[in-house]
Amino acid sequence: ANPDIQAYASRYHAARERIPQAAALPDPMLQISHFVESVQTRTGPQKNIFMLSQRLPWFGQLDGRERAADAEAEAIHYAFQARQLLLARMIGLGFYDYAYTGKAIELTSQNLSLLEELTPQVEERVRTGGDLNSLLRLQVEIGKLRDRLATFKQQRPRQSAQLAAHLALPDDTLLSWPVWTPAPSTPTSESADTRSLLASVATNNPELLMLERKINSAKVRSELARLERRPNFTVGLNYIQVDDPTVNPTTPDAGKDPWALTFAINLPIWNSRTSAARREAHSFQRAAESELANRQRQLAAAVHSSISSLRDAQRRVALYHDELLPLAQQALEITRSSYAGGRASLLEIIDSERSLLDLELQLWRAHTDAAQQRIVLQTLANRPL
Repeated sequence: ANPDIQAYASRYHAARERIPQAAALPDPMLQISHFVESVQTRTGPQKNIFMLSQRLPWFGQLDGRERAADAEAEAIHYAFQARQLLLARMIGLGFYDYAYTGKAIELTSQNLSLLEELTPQVEERVRTGGDLNSLLRLQVEIGKLRDRLATFKQQRPRQSAQLAAHLALPDDTLLSWPVWTPAPSTPTSESADTRSLLASVATNNPELLMLERKINSAKVRSELARLERRPNFTVGLNYIQVDDPTVNPTTPDAGKDPWALTFAINLPIWNSRTSAARREAHSFQRAAESELANRQRQLAAAVHSSISSLRDAQRRVALYHDELLPLAQQALEITRSSYAGGRASLLEIIDSERSLLDLELQLWRAHTDAAQQRIVLQTLANRPL
């Protein structure tokens, strides 16, 4: 339903309709000449002349035009595919950012609730002579968490609106939170992954395929410009309508309508136009070749960068999930027990809660980064990973 995708689809269908046009012969021409004053001939007065002619391009011109139009239509088709992949990438990246925002709101709300549960205990201690500074620090920390939570909540309408625009949904649509459970991933050989992805990019990426078709089209256009130096032919039929003879009715063939076959050839003696057309086609070909080489390097760099970012995200997932989070959770439980027994201060609980929340958010950010980089790699290679 995305209107941009529909526009590219329409451009492709329009380009396909240019192929039969390029392969068709020029329209024949019918010319009629009427004698206002009849010309008296030996066989009778001439009344009308009918001339039918058909222009025939030089051998190979029609086929070349058809191949050029077909290559250009294929280039637009691959541009259409590239636009689809770009849209898929934007939706995928937006989906995981939206999912991370939902998870951040959930975790921050839970952490805020835990700190708010401590408020009555701290207030009671202050009333019985405890340190007022602990209550003030707790209130400051709660205020900071509320501000952080409000910031996350403000991101939701913006992210939802961006996704709704990509999906061609109404402007006021508020999408529900995505249901997302990160799947564990086991990295394989980095060099093997890179070689496989680079090979897929070289053979499947629609941007590169589009540029290759542009090069093919430019080559065909150059050949067509060379053929423009060849003459075109015109064949025709002339038919003269003769009225009944009155001057020499006994003349042989009197009153008969004569006809004749005609043949014409144009003389392409002005080479400036065709030479300029060839130079134009060569320039387009060189431009497309340079653009292809540049895009190949850019996509290869993008693959290396995305693989590096994916592996870094996987490393962070393993670090936070397997090492740091269990330690932070254990530290928080010990601190809470110590605080209940009077062996730890409230500030230690606040620090432990803050550290746990930060690690949980970093874990989900790492999950998000990993999922987004997999989306990027799939759209670059134009295949599932």
